[in-house]
Amino acid sequence: MKCENCTKKECSKKQKNDDAQSTSVDVLSASDGYEEKNEFFTLANAKILLSDCLACDNCMTLEEGARVFQQNQKEFFRILNLNKKCDTSKHKVLAVSICPQSLPYFAAKFSLSVNDAAKRLCGFLKSLGVHYVFDTTIAADFSILESQREFVQRYQRRSQEEHALPMFASACPGWIRYAERVLTNLVTPHICTAKSPQQIMGSLVKGYFARQQNLSPEQIFHVVVAPCYDKKLEALREDFYTALYNSQEVDCVLTSGEVVQIMEQRNVSMKDVTEVAVDSLFGEIKEGVVRHDGRRSDGYLEHIFKHAAKELFGMDVKEITYKALKNKDFQEVTLEKDGETVLRFAAAYGFRNIQNMVLKLKKGKFLYHFVEVLACPGGCLNGKGQTQTEDGKPDKALLSQMEDVYAAIPVRLPEANVYVQKMYQDWLEGMDSRKVQETLHTKYSAVNQTASNLDIKW
Repeated sequence: MKCENCTKKECSKKQKNDDAQSTSVDVLSASDGYEEKNEFFTLANAKILLSDCLACDNCMTLEEGARVFQQNQKEFFRILNLNKKCDTSKHKVLAVSICPQSLPYFAAKFSLSVNDAAKRLCGFLKSLGVHYVFDTTIAADFSILESQREFVQRYQRRSQEEHALPMFASACPGWIRYAERVLTNLVTPHICTAKSPQQIMGSLVKGYFARQQNLSPEQIFHVVVAPCYDKKLEALREDFYTALYNSQEVDCVLTSGEVVQIMEQRNVSMKDVTEVAVDSLFGEIKEGVVRHDGRRSDGYLEHIFKHAAKELFGMDVKEITYKALKNKDFQEVTLEKDGETVLRFAAAYGFRNIQNMVLKLKKGKFLYHFVEVLACPGGCLNGKGQTQTEDGKPDKALLSQMEDVYAAIPVRLPEANVYVQKMYQDWLEGMDSRKVQETLHTKYSAVNQTASNLDIKW
């Protein structure tokens, strides 16, 4: 068993992860203290994560492997069961946040509109005992706005700071893990410091929402439904943990496919579930589903490009024209002014394209100011947690349907979200405050590795 992109005959992580999974099962069995087996379902088969294979040679510790394995349906139901016990001191407020790229999966799989899919998914989760269901679009608003501002600042400092440009997007945890564990100092100074939408949503739920509900962060169990498995690793990062409250910003990540497994094992179809409106962090009925200006992701390239064109060169860009280079997953966008190329952006999806990008950077032939980097070929919609068939192959027909669903969702600019602007002032104490840096940003740095994997051919 190994990653489909790996060229090695046998994955060096297999035995280690098998040991970690065995250890975690023993720990859970010994400490949980309940026998409500009817509440638990068959877990997904153990998977070698793409991020495991990117940096072999002790990339993932035994402890990390055990903790990742706990990010599954069993942990979710452990909390649901605790909430049924008489000891209310151990009860948790259970909040689930759904990524925008997960909703098209449910819509396409069950032949629903994206708005109906959102409401029925909310209804299903609440029927299990979930208290609140949010979507992470507002978190992506914050992440994009902070990324836009950081790019403009980096561009303006490019002649004074060696590592100001290029700037690499920071929303994809598979890419971040690869950069920190394998590429190290070659790349990490160039990574945007804005948190990903998942982790900003963690700050919103455990910070803003907890305060609004007069709750301490550790009283909330926060689950994220996401398209890919690497989000589980992201949730475990030490910089997303608050020691004061012994609380992660995100306690558990379930892939879209894992949620469908729960439905199937309960013999529930989305079409039979009662519709319930998705909750708002602000206590009002939430509007219909909206998305950002990306084709199969949150659209960092599009938003940052248009913002930079306006802020740096006074140009209003309405439509962006992509130029495909080696393949459809490596494309570039340029801005011309007075016959000169003043901005050059790229989208690099999938690790073969990332490897080519890194080689250009090493050779000093890197021409781009910004790159939207995503580990999954085709972008976030193609996350391995929702587009694979039972035999592990990509479901191309389903992905095509998901792309059509996603493209039909109305686009809303982050700047147009009045709640975001209000929260900058009321909760974050202004756009240039220290609290903004503490809440919406982090730092990515090199992790020591004993071997270099830059020669791996993806």
